[in-house]
This record gives sequence, structure tokens and C-alpha cells, in this order.
Amino acid sequence: MCRFLVPALLLASPALANDGFGGLSATGLTFGQTDAVAMEEERLFIGLDTIAVDYVFRNTTDTDVTGEVIFPLPPIAVWSGYEAMMNLPEDLTRPDIVGFTATVDGQPVTVAIDRIAVLEDGYDEANPPSKQYDDPGRDVTADLERLGIPLTLDFATVRDVLLSFPVEKRNELAALGLAEYYAGDPANDIAPDVWGAWSIVTRYHWTQTFPAGKSVKVSHSYTNRPPGGLFYWTDPPEDYQTYLVDQYCIDTGTSKAMIKALKNPQGDEFGNYGTSWNISYVLRTANSWAGPIGKFTMTLDKGDPKNVISLCAEGVRKTGPTTFVIEKTNYTPERDLEVLIVQPMTQE
Repeated sequence: MCRFLVPALLLASPALANDGFGGLSATGLTFGQTDAVAMEEERLFIGLDTIAVDYVFRNTTDTDVTGEVIFPLPPIAVWSGYEAMMNLPEDLTRPDIVGFTATVDGQPVTVAIDRIAVLEDGYDEANPPSKQYDDPGRDVTADLERLGIPLTLDFATVRDVLLSFPVEKRNELAALGLAEYYAGDPANDIAPDVWGAWSIVTRYHWTQTFPAGKSVKVSHSYTNRPPGGLFYWTDPPEDYQTYLVDQYCIDTGTSKAMIKALKNPQGDEFGNYGTSWNISYVLRTANSWAGPIGKFTMTLDKGDPKNVISLCAEGVRKTGPTTFVIEKTNYTPERDLEVLIVQPMTQE
């Protein structure tokens, strides 16, 4: 996984807000809405680099049930590669950007990948990235296909296509809110350019039959690519940090632990900075299956004993130097998971 550390910012004023970059939230598997197939068990592992889930599903009826099991990624702005501010792989031309793999009853399954283009309403600080699975935005896939624009995250390819368009197509794109063109400034050697406004939603899926009255074990794993960035903390929190207290339920003990972890051994004048990772996981996709989750186990791994973790959850139990476990029975998720992991700055 990428690690974006910017040593030059260590001398920045503590009054400045934390400097972040984007990433992906994570979801569970969806199956439309069914009253026939129950999720008897979910064992979820969330680490800084990997997310892995083991499920046990049971068809509670006397009839086979067949449908599409889907794992969606949140929307990714098509110009993210240009901005270089997303925790994404360098090669955005490949369809699978998270290394998604799945097995059914221990046997690998062939996973199909498709993409749609959406136009989002814009970033809303009040709604974390995990909310985007409910409403990723207006579907503009047909518009892009009609105009001959490829459904790819490779912004360089898309940019070349958009710059090749005649004036009529450019005006249509602008009218649809899909792109903004810039005339450039030849006098200052600034070439004409364009900015694409849509995002891509990648969906992994396969057709699955759940035999009547029987259990099916499904597992999947993929590379975790959460957002994060340069992180600064004060105790008590400053006004601009208050939303983090609410979002991650940062209590007094955790606040003091972050101060201790981030303290720069070279002195306060060098800045008490670190790196934060903001992991979002959509738990409510489990509600598309029949009934509550019979047995739910979540293991969180903060990656290093020196790191500090905070989240809104009850019954968190520490099981090792870096691991924490939450166990529930007959569990119906009412909110999604938001996890903050604070990592001290590596000292050279």
C-alpha cells in the first residue's frame, strides 16, 4: 500500500488543518433484497493493507435460489490519477484495482467486473465516504458511451479523447456537467486543457445458487486502500478537529494516547505530526439478506503497537498487541463503520 509522507510539511503551523488524500471505503456483499437466504455468520478482518471476509449463508427455503452476488467499490473520480491524491495503484488501466478474489465452499470463482459512470453531487463532510453506496450519483454511463468516451480510470486516455472533440461535442459535455474545458494561455506557454467531472463505480459480481435448505461458505479478500494523510492533534481538540471526535468517538483516553504517540522526540518546534488512516466499511449491506447476522465477528488490526485506533463501537476487546475483536449475535447493523488509525511519523 502507498504511504504518502511529506517531510517538508513537518514545519507547518499546528493551526493548519490536517492535510489528507482520498481513498476507498469498503462494503460487504449485496444480493438485492432476499427473504430466502440468511447470513448465518460473518467473520470480518480489517487491516491497513487487507480486508478479508468469511461468510456462511443458508437458504432457509425448500427451493433453490439463484441470483447475482455483488461487491461494489465507491465512486472514484476519473481525474483522481491526475490529482495524485488518491490511495490507488499506479496502473489504473487494469479493470481490477484492488486485487479482489472470491471462493465458494473453498473453490475459486470467476468474478466478473463491470463499471458505470456517475455524476456526484459533490463532497459533503457531513457524510463519510461509506454513505456513497446508497446513492453513488446520477448514472451517466449512456452519455459517455454515446459520446465515445471510454469507461476507464486512466485519465490520460480520457483526457486525450476529450481534447480531440470538436466544439459541438465539447459544448454538449459542458451542458451535461460532465467536463470543463480551459482555453489555456499561449503567451505563458499554457496549453488548452480539460477536466472530467464524473466518477467510475467498479462492481465485482458472480451468479450464485444457494441450494434449498443448505449452507454455502463464501469468502473474499482484497487490498485495502483507505484515505488518510498528514495528521496533527491537540488535547483538548481544536475547533476544526471536533468533527473527528464525533465521527470516531475519540474519548479522553484516546485523545491523550494520540498526543503521546505523535510527540516529536526532536521537540515541539519540529511539529507533533503523524499519519492518519480513515477506514470506512459499509456494514448495512448485510441488511439485504434475510434477517439479522446470526454470528458476527470483526477483527481490527491497527498495524503497529505504536499506532492508536479509535472507532464508535461497543464491546471492543483487545486480543493482541495490534488486534481488537468485536463479537455480536443476531446482529442488524444500523450504522456503518468508521475507523481512525493514527500512526506516528517515522523518524529518520
